[in-house]
Formats: sequence, structure tokens, C-alpha cells
Amino acid sequence: MNPGLIERILETARDPAIAARIDRVSKANLNAYGFDPFGYSPDYVKKILPIVAVFYRHYFRVTVHHIERVPTVGRTLLIANHSGQLPVDGAMLGASLLLDLEPPRMIRAMVERWVPTLPVVSTFMARCGQVLGTPENCRALLEDEECILAFPEGSAGISKTWDKRYQLQPFGYGFMRLALETQTPIVPVAVVGAEEQAINLFDWKAAARLVGAPAFPVTPFTPFVGPLGLLPMPVHYHILFGEPMHLVGDADDEDGRIGRLVRQVKHAIGALVDEGLALRKGVFI
Repeated sequence: MNPGLIERILETARDPAIAARIDRVSKANLNAYGFDPFGYSPDYVKKILPIVAVFYRHYFRVTVHHIERVPTVGRTLLIANHSGQLPVDGAMLGASLLLDLEPPRMIRAMVERWVPTLPVVSTFMARCGQVLGTPENCRALLEDEECILAFPEGSAGISKTWDKRYQLQPFGYGFMRLALETQTPIVPVAVVGAEEQAINLFDWKAAARLVGAPAFPVTPFTPFVGPLGLLPMPVHYHILFGEPMHLVGDADDEDGRIGRLVRQVKHAIGALVDEGLALRKGVFI
């Protein structure tokens, strides 16, 4: 490894200014022990943020575009495409708002129902602010003026096979109904790069059922190293933020009308994905 790179990595990991950015994030709704009702702990995030920053700046070398479009206060819904087999895209999105947004802001990501069933991982995710993606949880956080991250493609997005990369999968409608009900602006987001971090050849459905996961991606490295074949390669991430969308309508409207609004958001994300693909010079550079 390049000695200069090692030095920069160590500087990032030891930089007190990175951890200090958490001190500028809202600490509302914390109990006497420093946890919110969902288990989020700013002190916990403060300890791991320098490690995340190493991956953000030196492994994935994330480039953000138009981050100034993200509201720094008030309820906000970030709606993004999902990919990569492991939820690294969510982690890098969260890091972008903590490291590159001014002032920094905490993301509360909605996670799949099977995540809380995972030992150790479930606790780690909760301490980092991630929340089971139910309408009740999302509504409560929006009422507290939080910034929510949701991936409406769900598991179909993160587990896409190689031949479907950068093809948006069908969106769920739940996020739109909540946005209309709570009058929350939607910020479309595109993540470019995660599609190539782990090449999914096919979904081994029998293995997925065995472990209780929504999918079991098989990569070219799986026959040799097993689950370690899902570890992401050092692709170059681009994260693009769109203009906030203030959509209006009846949250209880029929699916047809809600679907038309959802397609507007999906179209905006698709345009950002195309913009990101045009910007990059290669997968790793």
C-alpha cells in the first residue's frame, strides 16, 4: 500500500474534528442514558464515525453532488435507489450528511424487517440510528422533524443481479403516503457505484430461505470464500442529490393517483442516476 495513503488514512482516523461533528447534531428526545426511543446513541456514532470516514474518503472515495439541496432542518424524506448486496450505500449516504453537509445532519434510515432478527448487527444498526421501516416509526420520526432515508425498491433493489444494474425496480407506495400525510418534502437521491461493488450472478433462493434473508446473492468469489464474496470492492461512489419535491395530494387516495406521484420521484432518481453515470470516468476512478 502507498505510504502516503496509509498516512492519510491514519490522519482521518485520528482527526478529532470528524468525531466532533456529531456534537453539532441535534440531541433531542434522548433519555438520561443518551439513547432515543429507538436505541439511537449519538455517543456511539461519535466513536465509529472516524472509521466510517476512512471508508468514505479513502476506500470508496465518495464524491457528492448538490448536497446543498438537502434541507438542514425540518422533516425531510431522502428517497434513493438501492444496490450493492450489502447496505453500504445507506452508510455512505449517512456519512455524506455528517461529513459534507453544513451543518451536519443525522440520517435515520428505514431498514427491512429481517434486520432486527440479526444478532449483534441489529443492535449496531439501532445505535447508529437505523429504524425498522414501519409507517408508525417513520411517522413518529417525521413528527420529530428528523431526516429519513428510505429505499422504496426494498430488497429487490439491493439484491439486483448484474444484468439489471442501474435499472430501478418497482417502488413501494408507503413513502409517498407518509410524505403527503405529514407534508414532508422529498429529496430524490441517486447512488452510482454501488452496483459494481459486488457482482451478483444470481439469487440462491434456497439458501436465502435457510438463513431467513430476503435474498442470497452469489458472486464470482462465493465458491472460493463463501459469504466473504459479498465484501465490496473499492469502487468510486458518486452520490447525487436532487431538488426537494413538495408534492401535494390525499394520503388516502387510490393507488392509481399515488402511483403517478411515485413515478415522478422515480423519474427524478432515474435522471440523477443517468447524470452520475455520465459524470464518472470509470468504476474505480
